[in-house]
Amino acid sequence: MLKTGEFVRKSDGRYVYSYTDPLGRRKFIYDQDLPGLRKKEALLLRDQLDGLDTIARAQATLNSTFDRYISLKCNLRGTTKSGYIYTYDHFVRDTFGMKRIAEIKYSDVLQFYLHLVTERKLAIGTLDSVHSVLHPTFQLAVRDDILRNNPSDGVVAEVTKLTDKHRGSRHALTEEQQKSFMGYIANHPIFCHWWPLFTVLLGTGGRIGEILGLRWEDVDFEGKTISINHSLVYYKDEETGKFSFRIHLPKTESGIRIIPMLDVVSEALAMAKDEQKYEGVEQPVVDGMTGFVFLNKFGDVLGQGSVNRAIKRILDYYNYEEDLQASKEGRDPVLLPHFSCHVLRHTFATRLCRACTNLKVIQYIMGHKSIETTMDVYAEATGDKNKEVFEMLSEALADLF
Repeated sequence: MLKTGEFVRKSDGRYVYSYTDPLGRRKFIYDQDLPGLRKKEALLLRDQLDGLDTIARAQATLNSTFDRYISLKCNLRGTTKSGYIYTYDHFVRDTFGMKRIAEIKYSDVLQFYLHLVTERKLAIGTLDSVHSVLHPTFQLAVRDDILRNNPSDGVVAEVTKLTDKHRGSRHALTEEQQKSFMGYIANHPIFCHWWPLFTVLLGTGGRIGEILGLRWEDVDFEGKTISINHSLVYYKDEETGKFSFRIHLPKTESGIRIIPMLDVVSEALAMAKDEQKYEGVEQPVVDGMTGFVFLNKFGDVLGQGSVNRAIKRILDYYNYEEDLQASKEGRDPVLLPHFSCHVLRHTFATRLCRACTNLKVIQYIMGHKSIETTMDVYAEATGDKNKEVFEMLSEALADLF
């Protein structure tokens, strides 16, 4: 009954199948009975016919596969690579990452994602970040003949359906909120020095790194244009382990653009320039670049974290004072929502979309690589205009029916 390579071990009566692996090494598989051994032989044959690396299947963990994947991504920007590693280490490495990758199935990934959403209270947007590092890691294992299929395919959609959670939309400031925020800053004795920066952010729609990295040579007061051609970033260097400011070029060519300068933006930049001359600060140098428009009180460049902390302080003060004033006047307070500096870019995009219907113009000014991104922003920004448009259409077509 035994086939070639099969035998019974005399010491314990177990059935054994002997074969030679691709490296010429003698290997054995075992089972208590012959039918069980034959099933394992069939799986082994299937793996060999599919070209799956049985050695890697036995040794590779999800952690080791991710480490291999990230080491091969030489074209990633430093900040992007650092973000991938942080996300993986923070959410995956010490738990799910220790599993052998050959044993991970679709249901395992689904269970892990559900744990992140229900137990660790991750938002769907954060889960997207986790998925963006796990999916290509599993795909590498597929390409390396360790897995047949990617077990993370379709999992995020299933989690969204099971938990009824969706990606939260980033709401722009209303016109009233923007006026209240900027008016409070302009008239405040402490926060007034932030007015030029927030005016430029709200008047250009630039990404925070693009505006913080803006140099005077990028500003053309006569032509009333601003050249966006690089970003200022603050991240941890892999080799030194230290955090530092660096200059990065945009991810794509669409990030390099020249945008018109609004009058209020020109006024804000002129104010910042006069303040620098009055203070007589010595310009810092970052990766050979100098002449930055926005500096802190110590003469150093600003980081995104500093701006977000400033926004929080301003909102806390505003809401506290508004609460007191409303109490004195016997009315309900009109409080401002807490938001990050990226909401200012979204606020500008909303105003731009309502003023302009040319998607290619919006795409260029916002620096979007994909027109789909522009269309999503445009659809959200103009959604509340649908009713108004149909009311006008109803009047125009009234005599035709």
